[in-house]
Amino acid sequence: MKELSKHGSAPRAGMKANMSERTGRNYAKKANEDKDVKERKSRTHRTRRDPLSQHWPEIEERLIEHPTLEAKSLLSVLMEQYPGQYSETHLRTVQRRVKDWQMTHGADQPVMFRQKLHPARQSQSDWTHMKSLKITIDGHQFDHLLFHFILPYSRWETVMVCDVESYDTLTRGFEQAALEMGGVAHEHRTDNLSAATQKMGCSRVFTNRWQEFMNHYDVTPSRNNPGVSNENGSVEKSHDLLKKAIDQALMLRRSRDFKTLGEYQAFVHTLTRKRNSMRLVKFQEEQALLKPLPETTFNEAMQLKCRVSSCSTIQVISVTYSVPSRLIGTWLTVYVYRDHIELFYNSRLCETLPRVFAGILLNYRHIIDGLVRKPKAFEDYQHKECLFPHPIFRKAYDCLKASTDKAPKIYCEILQAAKRMGEKDVQMALELMLEAEITPSVTEVISLIEKSRTPTLTGEVMAVSLDVYDALHQFKGVA
Repeated sequence: MKELSKHGSAPRAGMKANMSERTGRNYAKKANEDKDVKERKSRTHRTRRDPLSQHWPEIEERLIEHPTLEAKSLLSVLMEQYPGQYSETHLRTVQRRVKDWQMTHGADQPVMFRQKLHPARQSQSDWTHMKSLKITIDGHQFDHLLFHFILPYSRWETVMVCDVESYDTLTRGFEQAALEMGGVAHEHRTDNLSAATQKMGCSRVFTNRWQEFMNHYDVTPSRNNPGVSNENGSVEKSHDLLKKAIDQALMLRRSRDFKTLGEYQAFVHTLTRKRNSMRLVKFQEEQALLKPLPETTFNEAMQLKCRVSSCSTIQVISVTYSVPSRLIGTWLTVYVYRDHIELFYNSRLCETLPRVFAGILLNYRHIIDGLVRKPKAFEDYQHKECLFPHPIFRKAYDCLKASTDKAPKIYCEILQAAKRMGEKDVQMALELMLEAEITPSVTEVISLIEKSRTPTLTGEVMAVSLDVYDALHQFKGVA
């Protein structure tokens, strides 16, 4: 064919290609045929016996009854009913026949109707799990979620690192996005999360709290139908793109470990800003049509009644908090805010604690005095790990455990000293002792702290000349 393109003569090209003149003409003839004519027509006859011909009516009957049956399930039934006649080698044949039947007699499939996007009409939000990216904070695995907010028209987005899917993270994420946008869209779409919806009959409706929050911003809440995630499709697809972008940025960074949570949050926000910088034209068009923000943010507190258990703890929205042991047995009024909780007894504020959204928040200062009286309870205490406020305390306890049987008692006394004299001072004392390979003891810790607090006077004391007083006395006499 190369020679034919050069010379244009089939006989000559055939000779150049070392073939007969007739063969060369045949090649040239085939090259000039139309592609549609050249393709071989599909045959209608079988080249071998149909292995399913005898029992296909049974399969078809099952398919009519349950159109979603898979070929593998149908083949397993045939193998059980007709042993030796069917095997795994027939799977491809069954799959092909089932596929042909579904194309001819199968049920209609749902049709997707892609929607035209309008600026500032809708915003969407959802959470995405980040465990697959294997991010660590100071060497420890950091399993977390990202609250992901997006404007479908411009693809502008913002994210927030959080621990759980909850009403608080939903409202905090929405407000953060609203402040960055400088306004809100007319409608906000979520899925059927329990933070914003509740079951009523056969459907779900918005909770009063979420409806009130949306009313504060003059936004209409909407949700997708249960099990139809594509109705929230813009943010769902953006999850994959965002996680892929973060993964690529981590590869370029050459490390997935961050020293602090703040460093990781700054990394994510920097990446988000870079992605948004490529969407500015459409975002500015959309931003001009956003609704204005209200004068104040929404800061409704949830009020709860909690009884302090004998363990000196309370349960607030599935999270355990420690409280001062003097409150054991009392009923407290708890006001839950977004970033803290306030505890009231008889209308008097008795404690303010930082808000956490999962696990336990235990302050050793609340219980250490009782633990000093019962040091044997320390070793098997279910929240023992919460009693090491800094890694140096854990090292001190391990050192004590390796050298004495009274490690729990000594460590509890050291922890009590941290409550009374200051955690930072005790921490520095333990560091000095461990560096010097000295087994920690409460006496040595207190001694080091007192020495560090004793002021050291330096300098030379000059003698006072009495002539100054004589001159002053003479001056008074003249006056």
